[in-house]
Amino acid sequence: MTAPLFDQTTSARGLAKAIALGGCGIVAFAAVLAIAWHASATILLLFSGILFGVFLVALADLLGRVVGGGHVLRLVLVCVFLTGLFSTVIVLGGATIAQQATALSTTLRSQIGTVKTFLEERGVDTSYLNFGTAAGANPDAPHAPPNLSNLPSAGAIASGTSAIVSQTWRILSGLFETLGNVFVIILLGILLAAQPQIYRSGLMRLVPKRYAPQAASLADNVGETLRRWLIGQIMTMSSIFIITWIGLSLIGIPGALVLGFIAGFLSFIPNVGAVLAGVLIVLASLGSGLPAVAGAFGLYLLVQFLEGNILTPLIQRHAIAIPPATLFAAQIFLGFLFGLWGLALALPMIAIIKVILNHAFPLAESAAAA
Repeated sequence: MTAPLFDQTTSARGLAKAIALGGCGIVAFAAVLAIAWHASATILLLFSGILFGVFLVALADLLGRVVGGGHVLRLVLVCVFLTGLFSTVIVLGGATIAQQATALSTTLRSQIGTVKTFLEERGVDTSYLNFGTAAGANPDAPHAPPNLSNLPSAGAIASGTSAIVSQTWRILSGLFETLGNVFVIILLGILLAAQPQIYRSGLMRLVPKRYAPQAASLADNVGETLRRWLIGQIMTMSSIFIITWIGLSLIGIPGALVLGFIAGFLSFIPNVGAVLAGVLIVLASLGSGLPAVAGAFGLYLLVQFLEGNILTPLIQRHAIAIPPATLFAAQIFLGFLFGLWGLALALPMIAIIKVILNHAFPLAESAAAA
């Protein structure tokens, strides 16, 4: 009678322990999700810095195949080259970019106004398309002389001044926040790229020794996947920028340089970025006549064909292979959770998850066999 009672007690204790461990695991997982939700902006900012660091290491490794030398020296040369390239673009093309950006902004606002009028004539509410002018107001209409008897009171002037100050502060705070984020990404990327092995070794110390070889292989595969994807993505973005810029210049679309840059930049976001770039290109060409619209739309289709059938398969055939439906669903999900950050970084995050899953299943099988 004692042995069966002892077995029942041991079984009950084991079941209670399993339930307790399961509950603790669920609570810990929920806590991690809550922290990730509230700190998502910071996490994605740090992830962007890691991506930039991987990009710098990849360029330094490519430079090492040509000139050799130590890693730090090659990294310094890469940083000097990127800084010089960026400064040259700003100095030599800054005025042209600013002029084309202004002309493009005017063109887009004009075409959106045309679309707004077209929709209003058919009874569609277009209040969300107003841009700083009252609905139905004509900005070119002559203004009546001021009526001195209707001058605003001191309270109204103070209120208007407060609104101007508030709006100015909002713009400045947004600008400083953007510059601060860029600074964090660049600094974090340079620090990680300067001594990647130190951070890799520190990460491996957090892994139990029995799983150290598998963890090292996983870290190497994640880094290699991100490196190949980043190099291929930069080449694809540069190709789209050049093709779009030259094509729109030949067609005669105003702001061709800026539109080419926007198209190349938006190609970083698969699927969604191409649609946004196409909408901007078509809107910018509406004021140049029907032949220009047809030419711009044809160029957009050509660029998409080249990207989908030539550039991406040739450049990134050794990087990652993710089904389009999976990628699109991940973009929608991550964009809903984390906004623009999640939408832009969906592909590298899915690539990392894919590598982890490819390693996790063999690990699970080996653990079950042991």
